[in-house]
Amino acid sequence: MSEGCTHDCSSCSQSCSQRDLRKPANEYSSIKRVIGVVSGKGGVGKSTVTSMLAVAAQTKGLQSAVLDADVTGPSIPKAFGIHGRAEGDEQGIFPAQTKLGIRIMSVNLLLEKEDAPVVWRGPVISGVINQFWQEVVWGDVDCMFVDMPPGTGDVPLTVFQGLPLDGIIIVTTPQDLVTLIVKKAYNMAKLMNIPVLGLVENMSYFECPDCGKRHNVFGESKIDEVAAELGVPVLARLPINPKTAELVDKGAAELCDTKIMQSVIEEIIK
Repeated sequence: MSEGCTHDCSSCSQSCSQRDLRKPANEYSSIKRVIGVVSGKGGVGKSTVTSMLAVAAQTKGLQSAVLDADVTGPSIPKAFGIHGRAEGDEQGIFPAQTKLGIRIMSVNLLLEKEDAPVVWRGPVISGVINQFWQEVVWGDVDCMFVDMPPGTGDVPLTVFQGLPLDGIIIVTTPQDLVTLIVKKAYNMAKLMNIPVLGLVENMSYFECPDCGKRHNVFGESKIDEVAAELGVPVLARLPINPKTAELVDKGAAELCDTKIMQSVIEEIIK
């Protein structure tokens, strides 16, 4: 990618998708799988899904890590109750660790105040992502999940081109725009030659705690039709669960029920 890149691949002759622009990880890191978690729009619970995937992998005996690439809206540290600043030495920057041992790096761990706004332009944000990948001492990691901001802008492009992604998981909800949202993320991945591992539908339904009946709060799901059209599997349908939201808000994501996500982990690492 040239210095003057406009990020408009449709009008570019550089053929970046055909070039290997991936960067090596920190020399003290050995990362077996890198999985991006993406969405076409905000508010679908992508960071919650990322957190639950990391917890599910860790509880299955895999060393997991989360690279929080949502630089201007980082929420991963809060989900795990992590505060304070990252430390480092001549080897690099050390990731924070959760109670279960999940390794995390986020811009919040580098700011003097975690509620300080990140008002940076695209190239600076892209540089931070590369720094997280190349300068953080991740150690031995079985599964790294990259929590990306919504859309198809600078950060997804940086991650798709610069990190050795094994694939992406697209998170969506059962709303009318689902087809367009999923297809945008899918088409970007296809353009960059990144495998789409499958779809996760969040807030798929609400199950009444009294009678057990399921209610489609956001309308009938179209996820099966979209998955069939694109030729990718539906990995999970996650219900609306107030308990999950409460735990994540309290920084206790590791206490969430991750049975469904453990099945997703089995599917994507087999």
